[in-house]
Amino acid sequence: MKGPTVRGRTRESALVGTRPLLVAALHQEARSFAPWVLFVTVLTTSSVVVYPRVFPTDADREGLAAALGTNPALGLIFGPARDISTTDGFTVWRSLALGGLLTALMAIFTVVRASRAQEDSGQAELLASGVLGRSARLAVAVALAGIGSVVAGVVCAVASGLAGADWSTMLLLAATFTVSGWVFGALAAVASQLASEARTAASLAIAALGGLFVANGYLHSVEAPTWTSWITPQGWLMETAPATEPSWWPLAAGAGAAAVLLAVAFRLQARRDFGLGVIAPRPGPARGTVRTPQALAWRLNRSSVAAWTGAFVVLGFVFGSFATSVTDLLADNSAAQGVLASGASTSESLVAAFLVTIMSLVGIIGAVSGVQVVLRVRNEELADRVEPLLAGSVRRHSYLGANILVALAGPAVGLVVAGTIIAAIAAAGDIGVTFGEGLLQAVATVPAVWTATALAVAVVGARPAVRLVSWVGVVASFGLTILGPTFGLDEWALAISPFWHVPQVSEATVDWTGLGWISVVTLALLVVGAAGFRRRDVAVD
Repeated sequence: MKGPTVRGRTRESALVGTRPLLVAALHQEARSFAPWVLFVTVLTTSSVVVYPRVFPTDADREGLAAALGTNPALGLIFGPARDISTTDGFTVWRSLALGGLLTALMAIFTVVRASRAQEDSGQAELLASGVLGRSARLAVAVALAGIGSVVAGVVCAVASGLAGADWSTMLLLAATFTVSGWVFGALAAVASQLASEARTAASLAIAALGGLFVANGYLHSVEAPTWTSWITPQGWLMETAPATEPSWWPLAAGAGAAAVLLAVAFRLQARRDFGLGVIAPRPGPARGTVRTPQALAWRLNRSSVAAWTGAFVVLGFVFGSFATSVTDLLADNSAAQGVLASGASTSESLVAAFLVTIMSLVGIIGAVSGVQVVLRVRNEELADRVEPLLAGSVRRHSYLGANILVALAGPAVGLVVAGTIIAAIAAAGDIGVTFGEGLLQAVATVPAVWTATALAVAVVGARPAVRLVSWVGVVASFGLTILGPTFGLDEWALAISPFWHVPQVSEATVDWTGLGWISVVTLALLVVGAAGFRRRDVAVD
């Protein structure tokens, strides 16, 4: 009888202090949920409000189906368009994959910040000095992510229902967002035990999320066998099909996966050393070898750059394989055939336009890596690691300039690597695109990536208090470039995205004026960031 009793008391003592710590954490972290909840809610409700106004007639909706049919890249991002002839069907198609992705990101950042990041900062050690069980902090981190995911789902469902959508459809759609947050929050809990620092833990979890998202989109885009939907968690959630054949039971698979991952996370947490991860970090050199700001910037970001470069290699093979099948996808699509039959375009021009789309998509992903490097400048400030450098012989413009160089060069190299692979595969597939055209299209996309990254430089350099605005360039570029033409936005609105100015290099006459203008904007943003960083106080908003 003593064995079970001791084990039961051990489990109970491991969670001592969870409730008061959760209450305190909610007071501290609740505001961080707001932007994510807002993004998910706007993504869904905007479709409910805009769709009947932009596509009021059957003819308009048939035109939408044709536009989607001639752009298979949209299926890679949003999944299968089961029914876009109704407001609810279009809303589910546009929001199911992306809403789950956003909620998952919120959960990942919440878990890592409330668990591994606390150990990095020393806050966890301070908490552990009181009456607090070993597993309490991880339990609180997971609970925070779970609560945030529920809030995102509830707010989204209520807002969409009040906007005019079908309540039952929106409830199921919102439930998929919540379960997505649970699954990847649990995955982040595992990553936080494996890694020895918050940055690595977040990178592991986000890499897994991104890889699974791309894999799921690719399988749907190439019309893989039905059973492949169960390979990824995103595939499970898409099987709920809220607007066509609603089914709640696939959510049980997601909840089960989250439970298994949490069991693994708590098991690892009970066995690892405090402050360290299962994967121990390598010891540094006995004597420092970093002598310049450029070397320091590279040292701090080299692992991230290497990981992103590997991701671009994978994206190159995925998108390259996808590009070679685009002619077959268009040929089998009745909507696409209707466009071609009407003389609106040719098969070759559609393939070339598709290449521009996937290069822009790779470029937008590349801009994410650039913004991350820029935001690390601010994180280093807040960790009080920049001021000692600037107190010595390092000049502010040298320090910031070294980080800007990495932020611009990393995505550019990654995009060229991915573009080279895509171009080689496309040229070998004989789809009407030469290797030179494919590679040049990738190079032509680089200035747009730099513009989106330069906005982050301007924000962090001049107004770090609003550093969330750093992501506006990436988010706006994605929305305007990928969805803007589908909604028939005016050209002035589409031109806000720097990727709109990337020319189609396979045309007989290429207009490079747009790239010149966005290069001017990039330079202006970099100047604003450099001037602001030179004048403002370090580590002060």
